[in-house]
Amino acid sequence: MSANKRYGMSIDIDKCNGCGACMMACAVENNIPPAPEAANDRRGVTWIRVYKVDNHLAYPERRTAFVPVLCQQCGHDTPCVHVCPQQAVDVDPETGIVGQMPERCLGCRYCMVACPYHARYFNWWDPKWPAGMEKTLNPDVAPRMRGVVEKCNFCHGRWHAAQQKAAAAGQREIDAADYVPACVEACPTGALRFGDLSDSSTEVAQDAQRPESFRLLEKIGTEPKIHYRSRRDWVREIASAPRPEGKDGLRG
Repeated sequence: MSANKRYGMSIDIDKCNGCGACMMACAVENNIPPAPEAANDRRGVTWIRVYKVDNHLAYPERRTAFVPVLCQQCGHDTPCVHVCPQQAVDVDPETGIVGQMPERCLGCRYCMVACPYHARYFNWWDPKWPAGMEKTLNPDVAPRMRGVVEKCNFCHGRWHAAQQKAAAAGQREIDAADYVPACVEACPTGALRFGDLSDSSTEVAQDAQRPESFRLLEKIGTEPKIHYRSRRDWVREIASAPRPEGKDGLRG
């Protein structure tokens, strides 16, 4: 590979209709099992979660929006990396992707506490699928065991597949069309885009520079690689200075 990448995503909140296709595609692609009956919002596993938020005004001024939240792929002082005692979390210098290695994870959940975006999940149960469904699992992604933390990794299995395809063709660079995360591919409204933020010619890099672009909790300085967009002022205000828990819809 001739140059390091800085993979990121842009999400147009004004286009997101809250359908949940991204969540379903993510679960299928990354072998996330159906939630057990005992699971709840805090004990379930989903690598991407769509939150519903509103402007807290009375009808007819009431407005709502949907905000997909996944690992923000922090680019500076990545909190989860600093607190992990097992070195189970790292930032890949070739891609900028924050990786999670379940083989090293001891389940202390320090990373979950450190993550300001609530984008990490603990496996409380052994992975289990209804009879017959195990035949549909993605062979390129290993299921995670009980007792470890997991999160979005930009569909790492697809990244490896793109690398293998490029190598077989004698190419050093992968074709950008060969590496698209499942959530981006599944979005029916085109609200999600993915690409190399360090390449100014990509749509995602251009989206990041738009005046309506913002990042979640940008003031804390983690420099996320997930860039959101909205022309609505109240949406951007929630991202920069969230209301107390239970009022902004992004927590809990």
